[in-house]
Amino acid sequence: MTARTLRHGRRADYQDVLSAPAHMVAEVIDGALHTWPRPAMRHAWASSGLGARLSPPFNYGDRGPGGWWIVFEPELHLGEDILVADLAGWRRERMPHYPDTAYATLAPDWACEVLSPGTRKVDLYEKRPIYAREDAPHLWLVDPLARGLEAFELRDGQWLLIASLKDEDAVSIPPFEAITFSLGDLWPDSPA
Repeated sequence: MTARTLRHGRRADYQDVLSAPAHMVAEVIDGALHTWPRPAMRHAWASSGLGARLSPPFNYGDRGPGGWWIVFEPELHLGEDILVADLAGWRRERMPHYPDTAYATLAPDWACEVLSPGTRKVDLYEKRPIYAREDAPHLWLVDPLARGLEAFELRDGQWLLIASLKDEDAVSIPPFEAITFSLGDLWPDSPA
């Protein structure tokens, strides 16, 4: 991962994101441009697996309550910060119309970051405080290498750990406690 302040101390902005090479993920956090390559395969499998478990019951109401927009890698413009969450979701009651833009300006009701060696520090120490500042009520951190998931709820501006799961534990955690699936579904080397 590369983080850099632009020439002459200029704060990075959306034009810098748009000018980043197409093969790179670009974010602006506290005025610094962060870029890194597309996620590795284990990261992509975990993210895809989680989306596959959540999307049918929450996006479409298939054996679940519906009422959500669950999105892969949405670009989030939160104040001057520009983040790309691995997954994010909005309750349709808060965002009744899906945006017709390249990004969302409304903080998600749930964000998920899949940790990787290149993004771990940014996800934990730079993005997590932004989600709290913007009052995103739920944050999940998925770690494919450790085969774990930590779920947090925002209470009084602080993240409270509400679940810490590993390996093939059953996942039934707010805000998606209406369903249960195996955490092992997110690891490519788990028995199917």
